[in-house]
Amino acid sequence: MHSNQATLASERGPSGPRSRGALPSWVSATALLLPTYGWLTLAVFLPLLTMLVFSFMSATPMGKAPIVFTLKQYRAFIDQPYLVGIGITSLLIGFWTTLFCAVLGFLAAVSLVRSTFGKTREMLLILILLPFWTNGLVRVFSWTMVLRENGFLDNLLHMIAPDVGSIGFLYTRYAIVVGLVHGYLPYMILTCYIALVAIDDAIIEAAASLGARWWTILFKILVPLAAPGLISGSVLIFIPVIGSFMEPRILGGRVGVTMGTVIEDQFTQAFNWPLGASLSFTLLAVVLAIFATFSGVLRRGTTA
Repeated sequence: MHSNQATLASERGPSGPRSRGALPSWVSATALLLPTYGWLTLAVFLPLLTMLVFSFMSATPMGKAPIVFTLKQYRAFIDQPYLVGIGITSLLIGFWTTLFCAVLGFLAAVSLVRSTFGKTREMLLILILLPFWTNGLVRVFSWTMVLRENGFLDNLLHMIAPDVGSIGFLYTRYAIVVGLVHGYLPYMILTCYIALVAIDDAIIEAAASLGARWWTILFKILVPLAAPGLISGSVLIFIPVIGSFMEPRILGGRVGVTMGTVIEDQFTQAFNWPLGASLSFTLLAVVLAIFATFSGVLRRGTTA
């Protein structure tokens, strides 16, 4: 009797009472994705589309000047050649910041994964996230107390060597990189940590038992297997860094002129929104071109 009921149920198949009440999979998928994509449309795509329209205008739409749609804002790098130098400076700051974050973040993540366990690891992870709990402006201004002449760094050095001159380097590009590395390093540590913690310990133990040195394990096993984390962290850091304006303005002083500060000035000081928008999209195009150029390397790294 029981077998006959099971046979009938199997023959009934998807036309059974429970199946008739189930929604198609595409309906549930759409219902789950709709809030996220609706928010992205309102908070990301709509403002970007508005800025894209502004970039083709001849004047700020809130002003009294007549508005004409033109491409002249995109000739800014030709009409104002000094912007090329500022753009190169921004890219170099982004490159050095990403490089320092990659080296320091990867080594810190390796130490966390390979040398700590249990509550010690959890406590160290919390300390990595600690900078996110404080205001970014406070973090940047705190560096002015450390890097300025007669600041904390100078006083510490003079306690050891009183006759040595000042080593303060506030209002230099080095200070900008230091502030940016401090702000973005946790992103690299976390992405590398996630990649490293997924590596099977048996692989490391097998390499060590076969006589592999620590540098062989580091460069031949850990770095290739953690490449997705390194690449994700680099993308997360490089893109916002080249458009940052708070660290260059506070820690760089007169030498802290970057594309981020120029774009901010166009919106807040010069009230030239079309030029600010066109510079933003030009910077975005440069970043996309860089990633497109190295897309093959990035693809190999993420599939390693």
